[in-house]
Amino acid sequence: MSKVFLLSTNVTTEPYPVYPLGMAVIAGALVEAGHQIVQFDFLAEGQSTQALVEALRNFAPDVVCLSLRNIDNVDSFAQETAWYLAQAKELAEILRRNTPAPIVVGGSAFTVMPQAILDYLGLDYGIVGEGERLVCGIVESLVAGHEVPRLSDGQLRPLSAEQMGAPLYEQRLVDFYQAESGQINIQTKRGCPHQCVYCTYPGLEGNQFRPQDPSAVVDEIARAQRDFGIDSFFFTDSVFNDAQGHYLQFAEELARRDLGIRWTGFFRPQGIGREELRLMKSSGLYALELGTDAASDTTLNGLRKGFSFADVLAVNAACVAEEIPAAHYLMFGGPDESYASVREGLQNVERIANNVVFAFSGIRILPGTELHGRAIREQVIEAERELLMPAYYFSPQIEVEKMNDLILETFKQRREWIFPPSEGQKRLTVMRRFGFRGLLWDTLVSYKKGRRTLKKAQDAN
Repeated sequence: MSKVFLLSTNVTTEPYPVYPLGMAVIAGALVEAGHQIVQFDFLAEGQSTQALVEALRNFAPDVVCLSLRNIDNVDSFAQETAWYLAQAKELAEILRRNTPAPIVVGGSAFTVMPQAILDYLGLDYGIVGEGERLVCGIVESLVAGHEVPRLSDGQLRPLSAEQMGAPLYEQRLVDFYQAESGQINIQTKRGCPHQCVYCTYPGLEGNQFRPQDPSAVVDEIARAQRDFGIDSFFFTDSVFNDAQGHYLQFAEELARRDLGIRWTGFFRPQGIGREELRLMKSSGLYALELGTDAASDTTLNGLRKGFSFADVLAVNAACVAEEIPAAHYLMFGGPDESYASVREGLQNVERIANNVVFAFSGIRILPGTELHGRAIREQVIEAERELLMPAYYFSPQIEVEKMNDLILETFKQRREWIFPPSEGQKRLTVMRRFGFRGLLWDTLVSYKKGRRTLKKAQDAN
């Protein structure tokens, strides 16, 4: 039995603190394989380097595993973009000074640019993609003194649903995230078959959905509820509503078991009607986060979204009819954007009735995406541009400052339209001061009499 120290480096709380699901899944796989583990969440430990050093020295691990969730905050509008790799490097150096154990790095952020991040952090080994199968073999090999490749690729042999690891939740971490965000993460499937030009999900998890058995996921939810008192979940699937209908099977099983939980997740604004929403609502759905991405058909086509703005309006209307709050996430300035499409998009935003809209300016360029190639062809960036630091795509047809001014002028008219993203964080801070937990943006939508809203909280302040 080996001793493995797991470190989650994610400290961002935008838009809300997120339970370190990746670390929990790796922890579960290691324990199942007979190893002794410690899960150390830097955020939950108050970002205390002293606590980290003490935990390392007390545990004396044979191997350390470091998890990276994000590279940056993907907000081009921010005065100072948060770049999380700098802090990850500081943590890596603390590990180096306080343990002789080899260090393995992985996580979704690492998989986006594995070689560049591994070199920047100066660590020993890296795992690309899914890690629960690979990490056990790597730990055993390292402890036995065998050679291990500097990079191991979990994408070469994607896991089946039966091989996917279950998260090992810990009560102290559950208590922290339930107090801070009011919800815990879970997953029903991996992969994404859609071909959005900017997205890394197919590279991270594969280009096909790999759903888990609905009964097995509901069993996992029931255990989390029974053992840890978790009653609110966020499903981190790339897209919850798959065209094959697996999500409906899951909702049916969840409704049948009647666990009394509440849940939300990421949705594609296409193919969801009132019947589907009623089913999901009966199983505990209380809000939807919609990957609308653009507000005109011109930019939707440029992003290769595969749906139209008419689809978006139809899903929004169904949400309103079923009284389920929805948030639309939009990006302005993408491929084929022009001043005409910006104006059309802003007019279309006004057609999104009774729900929340978050707008972003520009799109973070990541290697291996179609957007990266297009940005080079259009001379938005140089071919040799290093992408560890944020670079954003803006259509050559628009002037960024002028576009931002147009969005700001439109969005200031309604409190449920939020731009720039930092404005949303200000509002959420107000909500947290008044004891609100969870998504928080859903309180901007009021379908039921007496529901407390952000405006009431602001007025009280």
